[in-house]
Amino acid sequence: MRPGRCESVLIGSVLFCYGSLPGGALAEDPIAAATRVVADYRVDLGNFNLGSFRFTTLLNGSDYRVRGDGRFSMLGGLLYDWQATTASSGKVTSAGLEPAMYALSYAGGGDAGQLRMSFDAGAVTALSIVPKQTRDPREIPITKEQLVGALDPIAAAFFHARSDNPNGDLKVCDQTVPVFDGGWRFDLVLTPKRKVPVQKEASTAYSSYAVVCRVKFKPISGYAPDDPNIKLMSHTDAIEVWLVSLPGTDMYVPYHILLPTEAGLLSAISTSLHAEGNWRANSRP
Repeated sequence: MRPGRCESVLIGSVLFCYGSLPGGALAEDPIAAATRVVADYRVDLGNFNLGSFRFTTLLNGSDYRVRGDGRFSMLGGLLYDWQATTASSGKVTSAGLEPAMYALSYAGGGDAGQLRMSFDAGAVTALSIVPKQTRDPREIPITKEQLVGALDPIAAAFFHARSDNPNGDLKVCDQTVPVFDGGWRFDLVLTPKRKVPVQKEASTAYSSYAVVCRVKFKPISGYAPDDPNIKLMSHTDAIEVWLVSLPGTDMYVPYHILLPTEAGLLSAISTSLHAEGNWRANSRP
């Protein structure tokens, strides 16, 4: 693991990072939000279950707040045992998404750390990483211009794909999403592949269509050219994200994510998806 940087895996447009966030980073507002969304995901590597992640989203007017909590282990924690918490907040405006804050922390395997980003007027304005990160001198430098309009991983995953058509709108796959995770600046280029039915199950309480998007990972900066993870993700054509319409909202959210890795196929699939209330953003990004 690189000092000061969590051991992370990019899946579609979600960065799964193993560790734990300090309390109070995103406490729920005592005033009830217009909509509360809870999404649970099971994470597998090949035939092995690594753990699960829960994202809780509060939507009120143009404001959004998200908290994610996950735990990953193998052999009952004997091989490894990691915990992670991540948070994001911001607004959906007429000009597009405006993230305000992104944070994550991780702990496990004798290592721990925290990352926090602040945004203003659609650009990253501050970045804090503890412990301090040692950068590889071969890394391609990140410029200020590249951080204008970049989204944090949570905003990119949950708030960028939107449509009033709840029956599998393939147009949500036709977009390029700029992302900055605190280390890498990259684009995710989505193109439509197909539409598939998702059958209602007791665990998901969901029945509709999923749109399957092909995802091309396009590295921009913040990485070393010989990084094996960068090479693998930027050359594969097998990254997919399945998006489903979230009832009561105009959001399309990840349902199933597939990413080939050197260790096998990494996947995350929704085991529960539930929304309380109704929410429509005031505008399209």
